Amino acid sequence: MHFQQRRRGVRMRVGASVALTALLAGCSGAGGGSSAGGGDTLNVLMVNNPQMVDLQKLTADNFTKETGIKVNFTVLPENDVRDKITQDFSNQAGQYDVATISNFEVPFFAKNGWLHALDDYTEKDKKFDQGDILKPLSDSLTAEDGKLYGQPFYGESSFLMYRKDVFEAKKLTMPDKPTWQQVADLAAKADGAEKGMKGICLRGLPGWGEVIAPLTTVVNTMGGTWFTKDWEAQLTSPEFTKATKFYVDLVRDHGEAGAPQAGYAECLNNMTQGKSAMWYDATAGAGSLEAKGSPVKGKIGYVPAPVDKTDSSGWLYTWAWGMQKASSKTESAWKFISWASSKEYEALAGEKAGWSNVPAGKRASTYENPDYLKEAAAFAEVTKNAIANANPTDPGTQPRPTVGIQFVDIPEFTDLGTKVSQEISAAIAGKKSVEEALKNSQALAEKVGKDQK
Repeated sequence: MHFQQRRRGVRMRVGASVALTALLAGCSGAGGGSSAGGGDTLNVLMVNNPQMVDLQKLTADNFTKETGIKVNFTVLPENDVRDKITQDFSNQAGQYDVATISNFEVPFFAKNGWLHALDDYTEKDKKFDQGDILKPLSDSLTAEDGKLYGQPFYGESSFLMYRKDVFEAKKLTMPDKPTWQQVADLAAKADGAEKGMKGICLRGLPGWGEVIAPLTTVVNTMGGTWFTKDWEAQLTSPEFTKATKFYVDLVRDHGEAGAPQAGYAECLNNMTQGKSAMWYDATAGAGSLEAKGSPVKGKIGYVPAPVDKTDSSGWLYTWAWGMQKASSKTESAWKFISWASSKEYEALAGEKAGWSNVPAGKRASTYENPDYLKEAAAFAEVTKNAIANANPTDPGTQPRPTVGIQFVDIPEFTDLGTKVSQEISAAIAGKKSVEEALKNSQALAEKVGKDQK
């Protein structure tokens, strides 16, 4: 997936969502009707990422032509789409049959009875080949009841990208599995390697899915955690403090200009335009760096997410299709989900939109497809391994109260993470110390932890 149009620093209307959970518990089994398909009209709500826009363009001439099922798309930016999905699914209004949800929402959407389980459909639909879906993704879309509630459109982890030509010119060597200290040392040496080039780009933009995503992977591998298994907040612990100081110092000393306003899109632009020697971020970024016309195509090397105390540290994320429990068009909805997440759709997208734009990162077969590998040879294997090594249930050195690598999987984290991100961004801007930022953040986290106990 390309993140240019993504803003993962999201504010779901958490207060409304949480308040509605108890209110709607009694009617969470609404819907569940069935329709035979052909002639139906589906309403699909989805994020406006480029690959979703490609899907929208290809649906009428392919899916509708084959099945007779028309699809009305509502396509919105991520912040807006999450709000709308939460509102519609929590009310079980049934306005939308299918929506793009992520592995962040699945656990509590499923627990609240807002989603249809998909196991029966995958068992009947042998052509879909559920066994081909990468296990970390299917696991992340499976709720506590053991049932599957989403099908991935694409998946991603995180890794380190670096300019091979710059490293060669400066006689620098990137380790096969770098540590964060090695990355910091390399950033210092690569800083200024070319005119206007900084050693590394790291997100500093506020948002639970912007600066908090990469920062939390650093916290995990350096021994920290947001909460203990008993929901005791840990943001002022030595480990969390060490990791945050390391991240803030690195981006302040050797990171991009305007770091407090730099997110995924800005770092992608910096890397593409030769303003950064390294970039730690989503594996999805590689597709843009290696795309036809990219000034740095063929110049980038890719290695696993840097580590400290853990064997791996990459995050795990997927935009997936969820079926609203209140939908009365479940058979048609499954036909759409099955098509949009299929091997056949990947081939169609490769043919029509180009193989660098294929929604990859979800199927093992993608990484055996010669057409895809020809386009993605530089990063395909590293991406696949990063997803395979991601461990949402145990991403650090100590037990956690819930799943999640780059987030804490509770509805309240959208608000907590965003507020904490504003503190961290202020520290990167030099407006306050890391200690002050974390002290303020600890107070916020303690309130959330108390409510979870």
